[in-house]
Amino acid sequence: MKLRTKLIITFLLLILVPVLFTGLALFGFGQHQINSIKHLYGVENPTYETLSDTTGMLNRVTMGTYLSMQQKAAEDPDAFGDEGYLNTLNLELETRYSFLVVRKDGSYSYCGREGIGNTLLPRLPDYGDYDTSQDVGIYMGGEDQALVKQLDFLFTDGTEGSAFIVTSLDSMIPEVRSLMLDMVLALVLILVITSTILTAWIYTGIVTPIRHLQVATKNITEGNLDFEMPAGGDDEIGELCTDFEEMRRRLKESAEEKVDSERKNKELISNISHDLKTPITAVKGYVEGLMDGVADTPEKQEKYIRTIYNKANDMERLISELTFYSKIDTNRIPYTFDKIYVNAYFTDCVEELSIELEEKNIELAYFNYVDEDVQVIADAEQIKRVINNIVGNSTKYMDKPRGYINMRVKDVGDFIQVEIEDNGRGISTKDLPLIFNRFYRTDTSRNSAQGGSGIGLSIVKKIIEDHGGKVWATSKENTGTVMYFVLRKYQEVPVE
Repeated sequence: MKLRTKLIITFLLLILVPVLFTGLALFGFGQHQINSIKHLYGVENPTYETLSDTTGMLNRVTMGTYLSMQQKAAEDPDAFGDEGYLNTLNLELETRYSFLVVRKDGSYSYCGREGIGNTLLPRLPDYGDYDTSQDVGIYMGGEDQALVKQLDFLFTDGTEGSAFIVTSLDSMIPEVRSLMLDMVLALVLILVITSTILTAWIYTGIVTPIRHLQVATKNITEGNLDFEMPAGGDDEIGELCTDFEEMRRRLKESAEEKVDSERKNKELISNISHDLKTPITAVKGYVEGLMDGVADTPEKQEKYIRTIYNKANDMERLISELTFYSKIDTNRIPYTFDKIYVNAYFTDCVEELSIELEEKNIELAYFNYVDEDVQVIADAEQIKRVINNIVGNSTKYMDKPRGYINMRVKDVGDFIQVEIEDNGRGISTKDLPLIFNRFYRTDTSRNSAQGGSGIGLSIVKKIIEDHGGKVWATSKENTGTVMYFVLRKYQEVPVE
């Protein structure tokens, strides 16, 4: 919401909300008073007019009791000499802020409220002064203000009697007397709450985002990007906060990428130095052995030369891997896709691997469950790199006296699935999801002794995904690892 709109809404709310809620408060208080009169005092169907006509309301409060007294006077006037009956009437009247007075032959025989005799009783009307056909009562002012309803009758012995229902105006219906005070308090409360809410709304929408921007600017000035800018609203300042947070996030990502890149480059240089130093030292040692005549038999010379050759191959493989990694980093891998017969291709790969693995005392078993005519579209050289990297990892971390590697090629519907299983050290559950990340090595100290740049499996993942396939692994520590990858089969689409 735009700032201009907010200000217009604030202006309108400051006018409309107090008026609206004051009207609702009046309605609510009125309904409360009406319900109170109905339930507490027995007035049937009270209205707002009842609240404004106090005398009429007081008359209606005791009307039921007055009518029952008229009937009793006609049927059994001597009952007004029965204290039990009079106490029952008085208890009923007390619930309506009233009490009963009975006069017989000029003297008061019953008064339902103590302490009222000296002030109110002498002023009660005499027998016959009140027209009992009128039921509105007589207002009596003075110190004790009251509404008096008089019922004149004759006892059975002919004695004049009068019964009075006296309703005290000082204690009757306190809700009516406090209505105006409640309304004033409600109006003040409504104004305070409305002003507070609108002030908080404006403050939150304008001042708070500006303070957040000040704090964020100070953090960035000091080089601290590790914070989060609170989300702003949809006004101009909120949009500014959102843009500022996006800028901070991109700066942080850039800084983290730079730090991570520097760390990985340092780690890669360290790995390269170690991996190159190990075979170079070995080559140097064996060459010195040949020069010094340590290899004094043809068998020893052949062994030294073969070892030098193998170490040179290791260096060549490492340099090739690093060269390929640089191509991955720049996304310039030279793929040459062709149709390849799966059966023949993997059979050739296994024959090449078996010679090298035999020298390392590792048994290679090959199982092919694919028909002769099944083909895939792939780069033969890069898929061979995938297999060599996986098998190289298996041999590097083989910790059994007699190792084995099983390669299985299966037909799984639209795909060819290759499984390479070993009985090596295995990979822990926490490390398994990370093994295809660049430079990730499960145990830096142990891998350092084994060698390896930590990019072999990331290369595997890149090549397989570029072929439209998928690679994953399962493993159990101290038991072995199974590497899986799938390639989509080549299928000719018939032309109608």
